[in-house]
Amino acid sequence: MINKKSILSNLVPSVAGGAVTVIILAMILVFGIILFNGWGHFSWKFLTMNPEEGMMEGGIFPAIMGTFYRVILMSIIGVPIGTITALFLCEYVSPTSFLRRTIRFAVNTLAGIPSIVFGLFGLGFFIQFVGPGFDKLFEPEGVRRWSQPNILWASLTMAVLTLPVVIVSVEEAIRNVPNDLREASLALGATKWETVWKIVLPNSMTGILTGAVLAVSRGAGEVAPILFTGAAYFLPNLPATFSDQFMDLGYHIYIMSTQSPDVDKTLPIQYATTLTLLFMTFGLNLTAVLLRLRLRRKAVH
Repeated sequence: MINKKSILSNLVPSVAGGAVTVIILAMILVFGIILFNGWGHFSWKFLTMNPEEGMMEGGIFPAIMGTFYRVILMSIIGVPIGTITALFLCEYVSPTSFLRRTIRFAVNTLAGIPSIVFGLFGLGFFIQFVGPGFDKLFEPEGVRRWSQPNILWASLTMAVLTLPVVIVSVEEAIRNVPNDLREASLALGATKWETVWKIVLPNSMTGILTGAVLAVSRGAGEVAPILFTGAAYFLPNLPATFSDQFMDLGYHIYIMSTQSPDVDKTLPIQYATTLTLLFMTFGLNLTAVLLRLRLRRKAVH
C-alpha cells in the first residue's frame, strides 16, 4: 500500500531543492551573460572617464558618482526615519490601537505602489510644491533653483520608496529582542527611552543594517522615480550641491538602450555599465554585511 505521508515527505524537499536550483541557475545565467558581454569594455579608463562623442565613447564616471551620492543620501534620509517608525510601532504604540493599524496600512500601501508613481509623487510634491517654497526662502526673487529636478528631491523620493523595506526589517529585529531584557532594564529603574536606547537598539542593530542593505539593493537600480526628479541625460560635471542634477547608472543604461542613435553600437557600453552597477550594489551590500557581522561578533564577546 502506498504511504502518502512518505511520498509527501520526500516530494516536498525535492520540490524545494529544485526551486532553489532554478533560482541559483537563473542568477548565474543572468550574471554570466552580463559578465561575458560587458567584461571586454570594462576597464579603469571606462570607469574614470567622462562620456564622449555623444556618449558613444568614453566612460561613465559621472554616472557612477551620481549613483553613489544618491544611494548614500537616500540611506542617510530613509534608514533613520524607517528605524524611528519601527521603534514607535513596536515600543510605544499598543498593538490594538487605531494609530498602529493606520500606520501599518500606510506602510503596506507604500510597499505595493509601483515605482513610477513615486516618481510622479516626487515631481508633484517636492519639485512643484516644496521647491517654490525653498526658492522664496533661500533664493533671490525670480530665481528657480529648488523648483527644478535635483539630487536632493531624487534621494528623498527614493527614501520614501524604500521606507517599507526598512520598517519591516527593523520591526522584525526589534521583536526578536527578548522581553526579559526590557523588563530587567525597567526593573532596575531605567526609563522607557533609556531601555530603548541602551537595550533595544544595540540588540537590534544587525536588523537595522539588514534594512539598510535591502534599501540599498532596492534603490540602487531603480530608474522610474528619478526620471522626473533629478536624473540628467548628460552632465560631464559631478553634482556640487543638493540642487544640482546628476547622471545615474540605471538611467544611463535606459538612455543607451532606448535613445541612442545606434543601439547596437552601444551594446558593449550597456553591458559594461550594467556590470558596474552590479559591482557597485554588491560592494555596498558587502560593506553593510561585513559591518553587521562585526557587530554580531562584538555583541557575542
